[in-house]
Amino acid sequence: MHPTGDDTQPATRSLGRGSVVRLGLLAVLVLLLLVAWVTGRVPEVDALRERVEDAGAWGPFVFVVGYAALALLPTPKGLMTALGAVLFGFAVGAVLAWAAAMLAALVAFGLSRLLGRAAVDRIIGGRLDRVDALMREHGLVAVVAVRLVPVLPYTAINYAAGLVPVGLAAYLLGTAVGMVPGTVAYAALGAFGTSPGRLSVGLAVFVALAVVATFVGRRMLRRGPTDGPTERSQVGS
Repeated sequence: MHPTGDDTQPATRSLGRGSVVRLGLLAVLVLLLLVAWVTGRVPEVDALRERVEDAGAWGPFVFVVGYAALALLPTPKGLMTALGAVLFGFAVGAVLAWAAAMLAALVAFGLSRLLGRAAVDRIIGGRLDRVDALMREHGLVAVVAVRLVPVLPYTAINYAAGLVPVGLAAYLLGTAVGMVPGTVAYAALGAFGTSPGRLSVGLAVFVALAVVATFVGRRMLRRGPTDGPTERSQVGS
């Protein structure tokens, strides 16, 4: 049975706040780019990429490890993704950022089991019960949905997932799929935003993907509880 309107109210309110956060990050990034252009302090992108190429295989490796380490903390993942696109180009930057985010998601999942429920709940600001309820109600669908739409912070989901009724396989699958639109959106903004003439392209891609992801994520959460199993022993561990 699908939930009534009252059951979906908390998720709807959270989606609204998440959208505000995403728009705020976009505004800050665009503002920084505009200030850099006005002051003439935009670094030469080609020069930055040459330095990365000179590092050889160490360049992507250091970026992925550094990104993953920072993503274990409450840092703006979108801005790091945009930086990856600046350094490595749109396609490679997006792939590296996605891989780094997946690595951070896996590490945080494991750390949460070592730290325990009380410690994780303190780390994520008392949101563990909320994540628990969301996962019990929607299962794998919830993992995809919260990655598409920032119902809860990325880092909070990573740590909470190890202690709620969703298995590792479902968590990684949902994360891998759900992070694609956001990663591509921020990568487009980073790759095209370094040139005033192409900023509109980056913004268009970002806005289009954000709107589509938000729409899909909302519909996924409004469909109600999943019919399949959600317990860790059934989904996978």
